[in-house]
Amino acid sequence: MDLSIFFAGTAGSVPTVGRGMPAILFRRGGDKLLFDCGEGTQRQLLRSVGLPEINEVFLTHHHLDHWLGLPGMIKSFDLRERTAPMTIFGPPGTKQLMASLQRLIGKPRYRLTVVDLEPDAIVEFDGYEVHVLRVRHRGEAYGYAIIEDDRPGRFDPELAEKLGVKPGPDFGRLQRGETVNGVRPEQVMGETRRGRKIIISGDTSPCDMIRLAAEGADVLVHEATFTSEERERALETGHSTAKQAAEIASEAGVGMLALTHLSTRHPPRAMRDEAREVFPNTVVPRDFDTIEVPLPERGEPRLERWEPDGDRAQPVTP
Repeated sequence: MDLSIFFAGTAGSVPTVGRGMPAILFRRGGDKLLFDCGEGTQRQLLRSVGLPEINEVFLTHHHLDHWLGLPGMIKSFDLRERTAPMTIFGPPGTKQLMASLQRLIGKPRYRLTVVDLEPDAIVEFDGYEVHVLRVRHRGEAYGYAIIEDDRPGRFDPELAEKLGVKPGPDFGRLQRGETVNGVRPEQVMGETRRGRKIIISGDTSPCDMIRLAAEGADVLVHEATFTSEERERALETGHSTAKQAAEIASEAGVGMLALTHLSTRHPPRAMRDEAREVFPNTVVPRDFDTIEVPLPERGEPRLERWEPDGDRAQPVTP
């Protein structure tokens, strides 16, 4: 099943000509989950992949740059006569925040549910889970781990037939975990294949929660608001440097590190170069770039740059 991370906004607290406010669209099959919804997010989506029927929105925290795009998007969905329900998840206080916005946006005609998540919450989906990660920022702030279910090993039909199982429905029973004519599934199924794991840090200082959750992750999307020259400033404001993000990626053994929440103070190339001194497989996505995450046995995560004049993004070597 296809799985990708689309970067709708990669700037920090201040937008630039080329970078919008924080917003990441996670896509798996037909599911579309939006992580943060900074000012102008719906416009960013309309300019790129279109404004999809987003199933769920996960807010990392309540600083204005991470949710100000929500009122307009909710209203746009209503004007488009949306009928599918939508759920907004976030730290404690999200319900109160959305209630205060109702005077501005009115009550949508579709079902809109708001959920305050506990620090150890797990939101279940078909084939994967979203785990809450309590991070170190000013106020209550969350990161998220998207963890796909493990998959059964590959079925060996030739071996099954040699063991006396006839092709047809009995093959399906074996693959579903049933014993057939004395043949156990583990005799004809390969090793369990791990699911994919994506970590989204949100705004945070370096913290053990992200480091532990990111162990073996395919992709770590980590904020990098400062370079090491402003390490003290990063600590004071609850943010990370590019080097600190790279150190976490290296310690956790992730497949790819993607730096976001970039400050206008530092050129993206400087952030990338600082991180690559510690963790070589670091990328700095631009707005509208995508990281495709294939199944582990089918290759490594790859960054695809957005090509506005083409039909689709083109893969590049980071």
